[in-house]
Amino acid sequence: MSKPSPDVYEQGKGMDAHNAVMRDIRSRNDSTYDPREPTRVWLDEDNTPDGVYQSLTIILNTGGCRWARAGGCTMCGYVAESVEGGSVAHEDLMAQIQHCLDHEAENADEPSGLIKIYTSGSFLDEREVPAETRQAIAETFADRERIVVESLPDFVDRETVGDFVDAGLETDVAVGLETATDRVRHDCVNKYFDFADFEAACEAARDAGAGVKAYLLMKPPFLSESEAVEDMKRSVRRCAAVDGCHTVSMNPCNVQRYTMVEELYHDGGYRPPWLWSVADVLESTAEEDVIVVSDPVGHGSDRGPHNCGECDDKVQRAIKDFDLRQDPSVFEQVSCECEATWDAVVERERSYSLPLAR
Repeated sequence: MSKPSPDVYEQGKGMDAHNAVMRDIRSRNDSTYDPREPTRVWLDEDNTPDGVYQSLTIILNTGGCRWARAGGCTMCGYVAESVEGGSVAHEDLMAQIQHCLDHEAENADEPSGLIKIYTSGSFLDEREVPAETRQAIAETFADRERIVVESLPDFVDRETVGDFVDAGLETDVAVGLETATDRVRHDCVNKYFDFADFEAACEAARDAGAGVKAYLLMKPPFLSESEAVEDMKRSVRRCAAVDGCHTVSMNPCNVQRYTMVEELYHDGGYRPPWLWSVADVLESTAEEDVIVVSDPVGHGSDRGPHNCGECDDKVQRAIKDFDLRQDPSVFEQVSCECEATWDAVVERERSYSLPLAR
């Protein structure tokens, strides 16, 4: 990726000390990436307000999140996979889309009803994805049923969202809110906007005829296990109360390369959340008037959300089952002796003693 450098847009946002540390960490990366190859593409199933769809998930390789290039979020390493130079041409981005369509044709029996498009930052930011490309992608997938596009609240408006709504697609904007608690978002995640900005983005999306999918982050650095659990329960409930936000995706933090979280992890100062914590939040918020899902990336590994190693796959399957059926009784069917350790951690871990158990 290009060397991190804040633009005028980023000046005065976030914590200067965090940004300085993050720029130093990110500058150690010297990898390069092909601008005609997407970062990732895969097929899955997703729960939506219109039911469960086969989904095609696309992570486009762009010039990188503008906020991450200023320093950015403490846990996010996606910008490390960005293309050198800070921008990707329209033709190259469309070549990435074609690569993803070829992957779908080779691996799926039929076209996916749901398309999910992410970048290392904001799909709706025209510095990452030009308007010409956004419009061409809307046309490419106009024959599908539903689309999800990712963005910071700053770029959600009638024009950017309208390309997809006007193409006849049920459209959702995925916003990386991380938490409904402004202090946690600012101090632990180093993300600059407030919950009020998320509410404004929901209103803008709704006015454009779209919905919103809020992405939350379970256990950013500097929170104990119990603080992380309570923050997620509170955040799910606050999101559920916002008109236009119909889905909450709670992402347990994992240790990505070239991040502050990785520095803390190597120094013994961070442990990803327990899968029991994920289950606890999902079970406790199942009655809220919002779809709540979770995808514990890297589950069972030291760098991902994990329990003891013996029960991780069982709990992960229960989480996936809950995602599709929204039935909290699935968690009654899994148990393990390590729940006692998790209980002790939740009860006793404090910010000065974390992580209490690995």
